[in-house]
Amino acid sequence: MQPLIVLEFNELCPPLLEKWMTSGDLPNFRKFHDAAAVFVTEPDTTKPHELEPWIQWYSIHTGLPFHEHGVFHLTDGPGAGHTNIWQVLNQAGFDTGNISSMNASTEVSGGSFAMPDPWCTTETSRPATLYPLQTYIQSQVQEYTNADNKSNLGKMVSFAASLVRNGLQPKTAIRLARQIGSEKVSGGKSGWRRAMELDNILADIFRHHWLKARPAYATFFLNSTAHYQHAYWRHMEPAAFVNAPPEHEADIYANAILSGYQNMDRIIGQFLEFEKHGAQLALMTALSQQPFLKYEETGGQKFYRIRNVLSFLQDLELKCRDVRPVMTHQFRVDFENAEDLSHARQVLSDMALDGQKVFDLEQEENGLRIGCRINTTVPENAQMVVNGEQQPFFKTFYQIEETKSGCHHPDGVLWVKTGNHKVYPEKVSILDWFPTVLEHFEVQPQERPHGRSLKPLLV
Repeated sequence: MQPLIVLEFNELCPPLLEKWMTSGDLPNFRKFHDAAAVFVTEPDTTKPHELEPWIQWYSIHTGLPFHEHGVFHLTDGPGAGHTNIWQVLNQAGFDTGNISSMNASTEVSGGSFAMPDPWCTTETSRPATLYPLQTYIQSQVQEYTNADNKSNLGKMVSFAASLVRNGLQPKTAIRLARQIGSEKVSGGKSGWRRAMELDNILADIFRHHWLKARPAYATFFLNSTAHYQHAYWRHMEPAAFVNAPPEHEADIYANAILSGYQNMDRIIGQFLEFEKHGAQLALMTALSQQPFLKYEETGGQKFYRIRNVLSFLQDLELKCRDVRPVMTHQFRVDFENAEDLSHARQVLSDMALDGQKVFDLEQEENGLRIGCRINTTVPENAQMVVNGEQQPFFKTFYQIEETKSGCHHPDGVLWVKTGNHKVYPEKVSILDWFPTVLEHFEVQPQERPHGRSLKPLLV
């Protein structure tokens, strides 16, 4: 059966793709689009707070709607116990591949390969040669906003050696070296572009392991452009916002989103080469984005993040077992027992800034999800109340540079490259992908799928 490779390019927007394909800025997307069955997808839930990629991708991978799988948080997917598409195909005798697919278990068998997304610390890469890359990439992505997070020379050398063993291409190494050099010359102003170099590295890793394993079904996930849209939409389209971007940022980030799409266009061009090896390609985005205007009247939504969570908790004499970053400004803190958890919840709940609670707290089994709830501009000399005493807010927190300017939109992209171009005007559900894959590989599901197979339309 024809191998299937799914490019999971998180939250790309149908209108932006159409705009830049028409202008000639995305030639490989155009080539893909014009030889594909083209669908717009809709999510399995309509509630705004459930339109999160770690929910929607989990629905895609398991074929279950949110109201059944109940996975609400990033990092919770692997432990939820639902069988995903890679595992179903493994059980049917097919090898699979997965590089960085969001909120997914990496428990696979046979000649399969898998590397978890950068936020998932509970899963292990397979084969083991991928593990050093996994841990280094996680440390860089999870702490990318933290200026105190610096890699030592030993870690960087080990990372480079692991890259070479896992398929780093010379052109990718040259691009990465140029990026590091440009950051030094620009005083860090070009640092935002580093996320695209991670995309290029991951593409090399996928290529190396796919050519080695030749799996029947493989997924490849990228998130950089979704991040750019969240952070820089107001720089791309300032007229849509009440608050213009700061003057010193306007030129730096004006083309950031387009650059993300163009880098993905280059990667699309590389993946078209897999067709020479007999693979069929599909492109999915799960969701898309639109301008985020909710907090414009108060200057836009800001994010504040704890500088060093362990030191912060130790200073408060709070005992914890483990701390894991879980997205932007949030952390998951696990405790040894209910007494330690209850005490920490009380102390953190009492912290306040100008009468407003500092933390959002969400209790889970043996743990708390904590994140700063302040989302407006905080003066440099602001004092917060900690254990009844005044303490500088910025002793504990730092402000993440980006002001949120893109939010989720329910429409998503699904293109399946069949060799024949046809645009389907009616939207399809993200839940349709799971039964489509099963029919592609002639695998009978144990239970009736929630979606419908699109296979009859892919001619």
